[in-house]
Amino acid sequence: MPKQIHDAPSGPKPLGPYSIVTGAQGLVFVSGMIAIDPATGEAIEGGVAEQTDQVMRNIGAVLGDVGLGCDDIVKTTIFVTDMNDFAAVNAVYGEYVGDAKPARSTVEVSALPGGFAVEIETIAAR
Repeated sequence: MPKQIHDAPSGPKPLGPYSIVTGAQGLVFVSGMIAIDPATGEAIEGGVAEQTDQVMRNIGAVLGDVGLGCDDIVKTTIFVTDMNDFAAVNAVYGEYVGDAKPARSTVEVSALPGGFAVEIETIAAR
């Protein structure tokens, strides 16, 4: 089955030459999301918890665009600029994945686009 590029009208617009959502072999890949309000294209206000909430809402929205939800997520990678934010990110993230806990990695990085504190990329399965 060839790669499929999906429309994601509910998510933020890409900031570069990439697709927000692609699929292949029954897997759906959501590019790294940062805390941008898709309605305005602007960064949201607030700290890491508010950013994580917006990121997870964006992920849920684009998964919804392709007929999936957060319970279909099988793997995430979370990038944070400060590992001291791990607990705050974890608390918000846990509200979205509930009991359908996907595999996950969390990595501290020196910087993220736009000065954001968190970015999350996702793989979901059909």
